[in-house]
Amino acid sequence: MASLKEGGIRDPRVIEVIRNVPRHHFIDQALHSRAYENTALPIGHGQTISQPWVVARMTEALIEFGIPQKVLEIGTGSGYQASVLAALVPQVFTVERIEELLRQARRRFRQLGLTNLRTRHDDGKLGWPDEAPFDGIILTAAGDTIPTRILDQLSPTGVLVAPVGSPSQQMLIRMRGDGHGDFIQEELGAVSFVPLLGGIG
Repeated sequence: MASLKEGGIRDPRVIEVIRNVPRHHFIDQALHSRAYENTALPIGHGQTISQPWVVARMTEALIEFGIPQKVLEIGTGSGYQASVLAALVPQVFTVERIEELLRQARRRFRQLGLTNLRTRHDDGKLGWPDEAPFDGIILTAAGDTIPTRILDQLSPTGVLVAPVGSPSQQMLIRMRGDGHGDFIQEELGAVSFVPLLGGIG
């Protein structure tokens, strides 16, 4: 946890949750010895579990102005980020395009007893329109832009946190609705994420 603080993570709620969510639960047993390294690790299907600092930074950015009541996550992956969110937020909705990854994540959610988390196997670029609007949205894969369909599902005063850019150059951004149809956009630092892909697998 010292590395999180050294990396600029300040919110004690986020630090506590990262401390309490068992990251080894979300990776292959062969990698358990590396579970608490501050590094991304492979989870199969060309995807990774983000490093703890990135999960902490994105979570901190999402809740800085208040705990959202209803959050949409695009890209369930291992389920680690969703589990961190579920420890802080009343309702989490998470979408994954790769069926096998989602099946594994659902099993982990059940084992952890998470009851405030709903999952969907679908094209993440579509979001979850039936449950919109969301007052928090987080993307765990990077596109050149934020898909309009996802942005349209953000409440007028909601917060969206996402990596944006090409595979070689990405920036973590935060967009906050001003309540009047416009967004305040901030750059939060350089990051490296897998690409945001459409379709389902």
